[in-house]
Amino acid sequence: MVVEITRRRFTADDYQRMGRAGILSEDDRVELIDGEIVAMTPIGPRHCAAVDRATRATVMCVGDRAIVRVQGSVRLDLFHEPEPDLVLLRPRRDFYASAHPGPSDILLIVEIAESSLEYDRRVKAPMYARLGVPEYWLADLVAEELSCYSRPEGGAYHDVQQYHRGQTAAARLLPDCSIAADDLLAG
Repeated sequence: MVVEITRRRFTADDYQRMGRAGILSEDDRVELIDGEIVAMTPIGPRHCAAVDRATRATVMCVGDRAIVRVQGSVRLDLFHEPEPDLVLLRPRRDFYASAHPGPSDILLIVEIAESSLEYDRRVKAPMYARLGVPEYWLADLVAEELSCYSRPEGGAYHDVQQYHRGQTAAARLLPDCSIAADDLLAG
């Protein structure tokens, strides 16, 4: 006997309603990826330190030229609402109080990986490229390497640069803002 399994994809609106109804709480570490609610890996002290250092360095660097969102949602399309570690957003007077930012609002997404590296590289990088995120940085805390992906086209990034301790990287849409790789790799 063959049993056919039907999967139901949730929309970003469904996902938000689950939060408002208490089905998902603020303490749940989840995000919406391709219509599925995906549990995120626990954040350890080194990951927290890297996010904190990256946040401080990024805020100081961008000033008023961007909004720095820390571990908050972005709505990339109807079925994708990830919560990256850092997002640099185009400035907006209401700080996106009326709606989550979308791809056209995003200058840069940064993910910091200690145990989620393969997922961030194999699932999130192509997803971000396919959905129009102009630049994606992946800080690998284990290998102490920063990968900067840019020029999305056809579901892939066509330019990948690697940075190591002692080097600096600048977002393509904020070229005068250089951030030390050390600040993303939890010194």
